[in-house]
Amino acid sequence: MALRRLQKWFQLNNWTIRYKLIVHFLLISTLPALGIGLLMGWAVNGIVEKQVNEHTMQLIDNVNKSLDAYAGNIQNISYFISMNPEIQSFLKEGHSAIEGEHEQYKLAKFLQSFTALYSEVAGIMVVEANGDYFSNEMYARTDRSLTEESWYKEAVQAKGIFKMIGHPFSRNVTTHANYKDNEVVSVVRAIQDPDTQKTQGVVLIDLKLRVIAETVRDVRLGKSGYLMVINDVGESIYAPRNSKIGSMDMSLLGGNSSGMFSQKLEGRELQFIYQKSPFTNWTTVGVFDVQDSVKEIKDINLYLVVFVFVVCMLGIAASYYLSHSISRPISQLSSFMRKVEEGNMQIRIPEEREDEVGMLGRSFNKMLSQMTRLIAQVWEEQRLKREAELRSLQAHIQPHFLYNTLDTIQWLARKDGAKEATEMVEALSKLFRIGLSKGQEMIPLEDEYEHIRSYLKIQKTRYKDKLNYTIDIDESCGDVQVLKLILQPVVENSIYHGIKERRGPGIIAIRARVHAGLLEIVIRDDGVGMSEERLAELRAALEAVPAATEDREGGAKAESGGHGHATASVGAGASYGLRNVQERIRLSFGEPYGLEIESVQKQGTTVTIKHPIIRRKGWDGNGTQLEDINRG
Repeated sequence: MALRRLQKWFQLNNWTIRYKLIVHFLLISTLPALGIGLLMGWAVNGIVEKQVNEHTMQLIDNVNKSLDAYAGNIQNISYFISMNPEIQSFLKEGHSAIEGEHEQYKLAKFLQSFTALYSEVAGIMVVEANGDYFSNEMYARTDRSLTEESWYKEAVQAKGIFKMIGHPFSRNVTTHANYKDNEVVSVVRAIQDPDTQKTQGVVLIDLKLRVIAETVRDVRLGKSGYLMVINDVGESIYAPRNSKIGSMDMSLLGGNSSGMFSQKLEGRELQFIYQKSPFTNWTTVGVFDVQDSVKEIKDINLYLVVFVFVVCMLGIAASYYLSHSISRPISQLSSFMRKVEEGNMQIRIPEEREDEVGMLGRSFNKMLSQMTRLIAQVWEEQRLKREAELRSLQAHIQPHFLYNTLDTIQWLARKDGAKEATEMVEALSKLFRIGLSKGQEMIPLEDEYEHIRSYLKIQKTRYKDKLNYTIDIDESCGDVQVLKLILQPVVENSIYHGIKERRGPGIIAIRARVHAGLLEIVIRDDGVGMSEERLAELRAALEAVPAATEDREGGAKAESGGHGHATASVGAGASYGLRNVQERIRLSFGEPYGLEIESVQKQGTTVTIKHPIIRRKGWDGNGTQLEDINRG
């Protein structure tokens, strides 16, 4: 028993509206807050990490551009030196080319101009292929030939391409300023004979490390992060004093020109972001502690947790308050309704509220006040309905009486030998008989053709030889049913606006066939046709038929069902009868059924009626026979 009660309580429909509202408000207030908090936390973590990495990469890119600019200046200096005529003479003839003081002074001033113009240059030396050299700042430590130095050999192997060597190590060259090896960076370039491609000498330029340090050391990554520069083998070109990394394993870079990776060093998780310069072949590496960004993320997460907690508390409080304010007047309204169920029709709900519940209460009071009047109104409506049915029956009897009277006139005319009058009365009688069709809206295609044949026979009597016609029905259309009276307005339009207006006799050809899953009835005349403007207007009027019928809220459906509506097109505008047919077909079957018109001025007009294939047993929209449906 207790289990059944528990199961019944868990069914949502058994809850009171107050509990439903509480649960609803809690769901729409707390769940979105929790979802937003989790989503924002996840998104912020990713955004912060992405922004830190992108910012670091931008800083590294700017540092690489600055280093490339310095290296480009040094490269230009090496080009200027190699093209100087005195340098070219020195490389070809050695010291014999600059034996005079004037030549030596001129060449010294030339080299000194670069060190004066570019403060980052520590010294310049030009070494001839035989070991002779000339420099205003640098000199050999010993008598050992400088062509045996590793930097000289690297320049020769580069074949005239500018190359960054890095820090000099145990080289036989020093400067007057006595720079230490770790205070300069060496660059070299071989000078080759343009004809023989033979190395004539090497230009050695020392770049002050201070320039690189000034470019890199001012960049800060978080609280403890920094930038360092390494060469292509991982040796440090520049690193700040607090760096604990002397060199780096290049395999960690994975052969990529840029990227990032993490590594644990001395118990600290370090993040490395790097980018390699294709010009200097150096790699700038950003190093920072992962905890620096984690702390910022923790602070943001703390704010999000506080925000979610406050929103949830406010949501719970608002849920209880709103549920009580909404459920209480509904409970009172329910109590009043129970009293009405007990038979107290005089009770009224206080009309003091202005919200939806107050509106419901006022409507409830009006309902009670009007119940007696509504009961009387129902009796009155029933009486009026019976009177309307009687008038409808009388209106239906009148065409029957006229049809029977025409049969009597036909019998009298035949008796007196008036053959032409007999045929006219017989045709008119058939028009009325088929128009009535026992109240049915769908009739066999043969009856519709019999109706139009009678109509054309009457018109033929009037127009004599001016009007000719042919009627053809395909064998596949033998058991097809159509809306009644859809041909007469179209044929009438062809007579009055086509055949009548032309000179000489004209012909109307009517043919029915099954084509592409549709019943197509084609009415073609050789009348005067119509202009392109008139044709466009008529097509637009036919296409607008569905919208026009929707606005009438079903009134058109009632009008389009009977004989009176179809024949009302006689004497109306040229397009009224066509719109009438279009309206009836579209209301009954929808698109793509209806009328299509083609016309050429002074040649004639063709109207194609597209109708669904409705067999005697029913229609499913595709011409398939059904057993229990009487119309489409």
